[in-house]
Amino acid sequence: MTNTADDHARKLYSTDRASQTLGMKIAEVRPGYARVTMKVRADMANGHGVVHGGLIFALADSAFAFACNSYGDPTLAAGATIDFLAPGIVGDELTATAQELWRGGRTGLYDVVVTRPDATVVAQFRGRSHRLSRAP
Repeated sequence: MTNTADDHARKLYSTDRASQTLGMKIAEVRPGYARVTMKVRADMANGHGVVHGGLIFALADSAFAFACNSYGDPTLAAGATIDFLAPGIVGDELTATAQELWRGGRTGLYDVVVTRPDATVVAQFRGRSHRLSRAP
């Protein structure tokens, strides 16, 4: 049985085929916090030659998932929004840092910042979580 935030995140990652397929790596997890990286491949570019917004969203969403599941309770997204602020660049390793803003009852609120290696903010994501009474 797992008992630390990192253990909970790594257990979730072990069956998270989407994050694995996109090459995401968990860099750090603490209660209510996760930092996840993704190396941007050429096949992740859109028609303008920059990272497809859906893949930036997926990176932010995965960091959000690992942060809100860091307590060991099965938790899903109830909603999320994203603002794209700068392009992601093919070849870069993007970093998504998720931070819990509030957690109470069965809900939570998290901010995720996605950055390029030069610290340029690529996107700002806000997610609302909902803890389940049992595993899905």
